[in-house]
Amino acid sequence: MDKLTENLSDLGSGCSLPISLEVIGERWCFMILRASFNGVKHFEDFLSEIGIARNILANRLTRLVEAGIMSRRPCDHDKRKVEYRLTDKGAELLPTIVSIRQWGEKWETGVPSNPVLADARDRKPITAISIRAHDDRVLGLDDLCWIDETELRDHDSGDSEDRQDLNVRHLKEINEPSAA
Repeated sequence: MDKLTENLSDLGSGCSLPISLEVIGERWCFMILRASFNGVKHFEDFLSEIGIARNILANRLTRLVEAGIMSRRPCDHDKRKVEYRLTDKGAELLPTIVSIRQWGEKWETGVPSNPVLADARDRKPITAISIRAHDDRVLGLDDLCWIDETELRDHDSGDSEDRQDLNVRHLKEINEPSAA
């Protein structure tokens, strides 16, 4: 039986990761998104806040607008100026940005960033971004497996709740040392 894995050579329309990275997988795009989440809206403010070259900023903003992650529109108070705002699609990147920030705090800098992101209602810091199950359990590497989408869909169309017969590949097995 073939091992169940993602098709790692698929760089086209079949895999969302390479497609997503084409749009946002570059340092300056992340810095622009971070600035946007911090309220930066104007070209000149992006320049001064993140220290990016004018031509690179223009290019990355254009890419983010073309991808539908940001919108470009005239300012309400001065129609000669434009502002860049996150679209709903762009706003949905917040967990990704926060997760990368938290990872960097843990593994790269070793210290929490300031300011701390907090719940607006309770004024308490947010918890670590995590992978959650359908019943809200926090899942780790040992709790995850790959299941072929076709097999899962076919199984879901039946009456059985028993999923033990599905062909799976546990992620914990992938990280175990290989036998030579």
